[in-house]
Amino acid sequence: MNGWETLIETEAGPSADAQTEVPLSFDEAFAAHQRLVYRYAYSLTRDRALAEDVAQEVFLRLHRQLEAAQRGGILRAWLLRVTANVARNLIRSRRRAETRNEAFALEVSREATCEPPDDALMRQAQIAMAQRVLGRIKEPLRSCLLLSHEGLSYREIGAALGIRESSVGRYVARARKTFAKLYLKIGKER
Repeated sequence: MNGWETLIETEAGPSADAQTEVPLSFDEAFAAHQRLVYRYAYSLTRDRALAEDVAQEVFLRLHRQLEAAQRGGILRAWLLRVTANVARNLIRSRRRAETRNEAFALEVSREATCEPPDDALMRQAQIAMAQRVLGRIKEPLRSCLLLSHEGLSYREIGAALGIRESSVGRYVARARKTFAKLYLKIGKER
């Protein structure tokens, strides 16, 4: 005999035979089975508050379906089956809620690491202005500046553009100077 069979027999006591003969009122059914339902719910959920919620829901359903639950003298079996189903459903819904909350927290943390809208707009304006300035710088100065900014060595820049390696340094320096001058000029125009 397992632990639940013992628990059920202990809870049943002398009223087990009486249950099959005379239908119980809701108050009598609650008084007779409340501890059994709570303990079973607690064994399924391992959470006192959740077990109380399960027991409350089970007895609300019993109140709505008291006659149907007592048909055939299987009130205890009906209560335990409903307890198991309600507990499973509540555990599932809690897991889903936790998953949604974790996803929401992850999304919020991602958004928190993003730039505020004003900073993002300011950054976009700066990028647009830098692109306009780069558009005004003549070749090969612009290409030398961009490739240098991308991390290419002077030798690689010279090979890519077909110019001497010794000229690349001068072109980069002139492009930086021209960029700074034009960037300040456009910035003042705004």
